Amino acid sequence: MTAFRIPPHRDAVDPTPSAPLMISVDDTPIEGVTGQTIAGVLLGADRLSWRTTSTRGARRGLFCGIGVCFDCVAEVNGERDVRLCQRRAVDGDSVRTQHDALPILVPEDRN
Repeated sequence: MTAFRIPPHRDAVDPTPSAPLMISVDDTPIEGVTGQTIAGVLLGADRLSWRTTSTRGARRGLFCGIGVCFDCVAEVNGERDVRLCQRRAVDGDSVRTQHDALPILVPEDRN
């Protein structure tokens, strides 16, 4: 799958020419183009999920696509909980999938 872009002569935003970039996801290299979000790069590479839920381990990826739902969070360059639908991909970005176990509740000491 390749990235879809409006032809430059039809784009009112007047984008800069695209250039290839490379990110890594869990040490796997994935190609994209400048201007894409990290979620866009992953979707272009047929990756539909990159996080699992804490309770059932259900796979999650892009849901709302506008930064409201937090289903697309992952670790980017060591920073946790980055919404990949909001973060533009930069050549060399290192992405790590996230799975957070539920916290263990410790009963209060009632002495």
